Amino acid sequence: MFDGPEPIYLQIAQMIRAQVLAGETAEEEQVMSTTEFATTFRINPATAAKAFALLVDEGVLYKRRGLGMFVAPGARDRLLQSHRESFFAEVLDPALVQADLLDIPTAEIVAHVLGRPRRDDGPSDHPTHDTPR
Repeated sequence: MFDGPEPIYLQIAQMIRAQVLAGETAEEEQVMSTTEFATTFRINPATAAKAFALLVDEGVLYKRRGLGMFVAPGARDRLLQSHRESFFAEVLDPALVQADLLDIPTAEIVAHVLGRPRRDDGPSDHPTHDTPR
């Protein structure tokens, strides 16, 4: 399960962030305890505790004394904002630099983006052909 190059505690934190982003774990929902994590994934409880401490510092989780760890209110929105910023800086900006090097006009990039199918078919706040931003 945790076979990536980064430390296991970072992989655990990323797994929980992904669950919150995907809506699999809702705000105010309890997450597995460090003991449950350790037992389920056969890791040291201190490793799980380190991941949880990181997520508490980030405002993704909070502890209810005697009850355990819960997803913090607003956690998903904070994660979305952070990931959006990273997306532009780490993915889109370098892609646009590459497009410039390949002499791909901006209009062609926009047409490609607007023409691609989206994973959600319902109404959204995303721009469409008719909705300028």
